[in-house]
Amino acid sequence: MISGVHAIIYTRDAERLREFFRDVVKLPSVDAGQGWLIFALPPAEIAIHPDAKAHHELFLMCDDVHTTTEELKRKGVEPSMPIADRGWGLVTRLKLPSGDEIGLYQPKHPTAIDLKPRSGKKRAARRLQGSGKRVQRK
Repeated sequence: MISGVHAIIYTRDAERLREFFRDVVKLPSVDAGQGWLIFALPPAEIAIHPDAKAHHELFLMCDDVHTTTEELKRKGVEPSMPIADRGWGLVTRLKLPSGDEIGLYQPKHPTAIDLKPRSGKKRAARRLQGSGKRVQRK
């Protein structure tokens, strides 16, 4: 059963990017050894979009992209593009201290971040219920 998602950002300046997520974004972390920080993330969701060229993107989500962008500017983080309304959300990109960029957006669509995955036992019980087999409840 899937228990989480481990995302990786490959960068030329890992130390600066680790400092950014630790000191600016204030994400809690554990040291996996020798300074390799692994950060806890807020709830996440994954979307699947069609595209002729397969690729992956990582966006940080926020409740108010204008306020969050201003807060990050005061901490020295600059957007690399103006906030744009894409219909599904208000989007910008942030210049990271490592030279990389990351997306930041305020969704305008329903999100899945508060949904809880069903446990394997519950799913198995539901499958058995649909099969006509007897299900024991605990």
